[in-house]
Amino acid sequence: MIVHKEGPGVAILPAVADPYVGQQIAGQFRILQKIGTGGMGAVYKAEQPEMNRFVAVKILHSKYLARADLVSRFRREARAMSHLSHPNTARVFLYGQLEDGACYFVMEYLEGRNLAQVVRAQGPMDPERAINVMVQVCGALEEAHSQGIIHRDLKPENIFLTVQGGIQDFPKVLDFGLAKVTERQMRPGSMILTQEGMVFGTPEFMSPEQARGEPLDARSDIYSLGTILYELVTGKLPFDAKQPMDYINMHINEPPIPLAERVPGKEFPPGFQEVISRSLEKNRDTRFATAADFGQSLRDVVRGKLIAGVMRSLPTGQSNPPSDPEGSFGPGMVSGPGFPPGEQQNQQAQAPQQGQSEAPEPAQPSPPPSPPSAISKLTWIVFGAGLLLAISGGIALAVAFLKG
Repeated sequence: MIVHKEGPGVAILPAVADPYVGQQIAGQFRILQKIGTGGMGAVYKAEQPEMNRFVAVKILHSKYLARADLVSRFRREARAMSHLSHPNTARVFLYGQLEDGACYFVMEYLEGRNLAQVVRAQGPMDPERAINVMVQVCGALEEAHSQGIIHRDLKPENIFLTVQGGIQDFPKVLDFGLAKVTERQMRPGSMILTQEGMVFGTPEFMSPEQARGEPLDARSDIYSLGTILYELVTGKLPFDAKQPMDYINMHINEPPIPLAERVPGKEFPPGFQEVISRSLEKNRDTRFATAADFGQSLRDVVRGKLIAGVMRSLPTGQSNPPSDPEGSFGPGMVSGPGFPPGEQQNQQAQAPQQGQSEAPEPAQPSPPPSPPSAISKLTWIVFGAGLLLAISGGIALAVAFLKG
């Protein structure tokens, strides 16, 4: 959404005259070029000379200014993202209106590709890579949900993979345009922007309750996240459908196709299918209660597989696997949620999970004392015989001396 990385096979938008290119915003940003466009507006690359950095500027089409609902949605996106500080959420710096009345907000500039583009270009991800990405996304969503913000439009296009601080596969959650604030975020006099019975979102990734137009909570985002993870590792959606209404009906009524049937022959870590299935439960009460729970279960899947792999490689008779100083994810893996990047590995390696106690290893019984060997017995016999001979010789010499 923010910018497509230049390279072979990547389409670059043709240079066309644009009224916003070259404009100054808020006296500190200068728009350089358009880098993306959508139904509601466009995204531009801009520079901020005083900070020596690039930013992205999202501008709502001026033709939509008369649509109070779209203006409210745009402002809601800016407000929702500006309240979030998780490193895996795209940051918003500023919101305002241009001279022509067009609404805009300034956000961080990202280079990379969204998950849909990655899967199209590279094919399905390895489960471990997909889990690493989704655990970080769970961290971003946990923060949003804790503040009463529900995304409501999670899909691969809204999760952007970039590099941050040298960390590869660093996801950024984008486009909170359909985000809904819950009652605890509503202030007195706030207008309710959605009504029960209205359906918003993307049919391929919406939860059953969303498809039915019911009130939503954080567990709706968890269902969407499970659908994204399913597509990341299989390259396909959990249902065979052709029309949006077919997807909506299947989300409500049909069980998802098991991974083993979707991609026969592909291996998945033990327990991975169970985690996917739980995230895609039709009944929200049997899904993961929070994004943090979902992320923890994904970490447990990877940890279980790594430990099993070490156990299989141990020599016969060695029962305890060696310690993993890099943490369960290994070097370079960000294992949020809720941890700043770069600290996850140390946190996980140094201490047990919160609320759990680290079980001590059972004491190993001491080996029985070894019986004395034949060599040690013979040594004592020879030593005793020599001692007796020496004593006898001494006695004989004493007797001879006295007689003489």
